[in-house]
Amino acid sequence: MTTTILHISDTHFGTEQPLVLEALENHVQEHGADILVLSGDITQRARRAQFEAGQAYVQRLESHGIPTTLVIPGNHDIPLYNLFARFTAPYANYKQHFGENLEPLFENDQLLIIGLNTTHPTRRKDGAVTPKQVERVAERLIRTPAHKLRIVVAHQPFGAMEMSDLSNLQGGAEEALSIWADAGLDLVMGGHIHLPYVLPLRNQYPDLSREVWIVQAGTTLSSRLRGTAPNSFNRLTLTDTAHKCVDVERWDFIEGCFVVAERFMLSWHSNKEALETERHEVLIPGGQQ
Repeated sequence: MTTTILHISDTHFGTEQPLVLEALENHVQEHGADILVLSGDITQRARRAQFEAGQAYVQRLESHGIPTTLVIPGNHDIPLYNLFARFTAPYANYKQHFGENLEPLFENDQLLIIGLNTTHPTRRKDGAVTPKQVERVAERLIRTPAHKLRIVVAHQPFGAMEMSDLSNLQGGAEEALSIWADAGLDLVMGGHIHLPYVLPLRNQYPDLSREVWIVQAGTTLSSRLRGTAPNSFNRLTLTDTAHKCVDVERWDFIEGCFVVAERFMLSWHSNKEALETERHEVLIPGGQQ
């Protein structure tokens, strides 16, 4: 038995591109998925019409056979210019369209996914993990059997690939990761910076007691591209439950459709974790903004 996660992020409805929406829906029709994870910034400006569009599109993807969806808010899902709404009911539109629970959780026989809301109306875009969240997540990780893949999903990243993104990291990231690694965390997923990557976090946090991988998604549907990075999403497939192996594919939007651009095999073997990377040569268009 395998479990496949379709990881999309930063859809920014209000700036979505019709051809990309169609391409992702075609992908889901052809390949399916067991779980859809949307790691924040559903909308561009947290407006009701943008949430309606996002909700309708997620429902279209679900209608092609995805049985489980886990969604968390991003900083763009809190009103920016409507200060009254921002500070009195910051998640009102989000809750109306995606439910009251801002920190959803999913668990089956193979994995645990914990969603975290790291946004706050007093912060414009920055994320932070609170001590209560750290404690609550650690307690749940400890209670989860070690054979299960244990994932935390938050909007802002816990680790950076480029120096310029260090300022975009979660507040409290290092302390949280240290505690969660001790509790058995395997993987963190997110978005926010529109740059996809897969990295071992012990390179950045050498004091972690075990390897924790980060899987970041780019902007899946919007025109708000970063540099030469095209629209993209991730597919994570738990392929070997006995040894906890995860196949991570990044799919890029190239010439009208999504194609596999890069592939990673993550595995955890008695604290001797290994990462094997297979890079698929694809043409990446540059300079799009």
